[in-house]
Amino acid sequence: MFGHTKVRLETALIEKVRRYSEIAGYSSPEEFITHALEKELAKLEGAETEEEIRKRLQGLGYIS
Repeated sequence: MFGHTKVRLETALIEKVRRYSEIAGYSSPEEFITHALEKELAKLEGAETEEEIRKRLQGLGYIS
C-alpha cells in the first residue's frame, strides 16, 4: 500500500507525534504523519506555478 521512505525527525518532535497520534486515535505515528502531510499538501494543490506555491507557503508561515 505505501512505499517506504525514511525521514529523520528530531527526538522531541517524534515524541510529540507518538503522544498525539495515540490520543487522537490513529493506529500508528506513521498514519498520523501521513494524514498531517496530506492536509498540508492539499492546501498547496491547485497552484499552477512555483511562485503561487511560494506565496501559499509564505501565507502558511512555512517560508519568509
